[in-house]
Formats: sequence, structure tokens, C-alpha cells
Amino acid sequence: MLILETPRLTLRPYTSEDADFVLDLYSRMEVQRFLGANPKTMQDRAEALTLIEAWARRDDGTCGIWAVQEKTVQEKTVQDQDAGNLTGTLLLKPIPASGPERKPSGDIEIGWHFHPDSWGKGYASEAGAAVLQHGFKHGLPRVVAVTNPANTASMRVCGKIGLQHQSSTDRYYNTVCELFTAENPN
Repeated sequence: MLILETPRLTLRPYTSEDADFVLDLYSRMEVQRFLGANPKTMQDRAEALTLIEAWARRDDGTCGIWAVQEKTVQEKTVQDQDAGNLTGTLLLKPIPASGPERKPSGDIEIGWHFHPDSWGKGYASEAGAAVLQHGFKHGLPRVVAVTNPANTASMRVCGKIGLQHQSSTDRYYNTVCELFTAENPN
């Protein structure tokens, strides 16, 4: 997976060493509450490891799931996983269509899940803009984002990174979401 960098963040693949962070992040209802029709929290480290393995299989050179990590004041190499605190997850992946089979919709989704300790610092916008640019640079014609209608923070991030609100839709995830899109400017 391609490692992406922004002024304050490194976006890198998750590894098994990140399982405790993944468990902490996804065991919080304040993180999970807007995800899907029936949000649920992660229960144990084994579930975190299984998710990290599934994320690794999503890497196709364009799409993937990145661990978002703060850079430290002292410059360290990107490979040094102790270079800074993990803050969240950035996703660029095929989005499933609504329906019992959850078949691929044909669209690519951008999304983010950040630890509450990292909220309000602009990390989602900074990382999201980098991943959106990465997707367009690799030829994606269009990227979508969907948010729970009550998730105003994610809707603000969508606007900050250049996604345009389209409408409410029930096309994805078997629930009503607000749909945002961005077309490749190239």
C-alpha cells in the first residue's frame, strides 16, 4: 500500500501491532453510532486483528484502508510506527449497494473514523483531502461519501475536502444516508 503524507500526518497500512488502537477506536459507541443501520461496538482484540487482516486485502494500489498517524516534532522515518500517535482510519473502498446481498454498487467511497481524542483538530479533513487526491491521481472518475443524517461533523469534512452534497439516499448500507460526491477534475 502506498504511504501518504500530509504536513501533520502519515497515512500507512495497519499492522497487527495496531490491534490495541483498533480495538479502542471501534469499541467506542461515540465512534460507531453513525456507522450502518445497526451500529455495534468491537468486543475483543481478536476481532481487531481480523479486521486489520481484512483491511490488508482491500489494498489494490488505489483503494485501501489507512492508519492515520500524527507526525512528531522530531522527524522519524515513515517505517517507524512509534513516530506518532494513531488518530484514526481513512478508507477508500468499493461501497456496497443496499439489499440483502450487499452487492457492489460500482461506486468508490471515501470515509473516516477518528478517535475522540483527535476530534476537532482537522485530521479528518487533512487525511481525507490527501486520500481523495490520491484516488483521482490513480484514475478514479468519481468518489462518493455517505453520512448519517445526524452526523454534522462528517458532513462538514465532506465540504472541506471538496465533496458536494447531492441528496438523501437509501442506495447504500440498507439505511438512509446523506450522499456527497466529487468528480475527478483531471
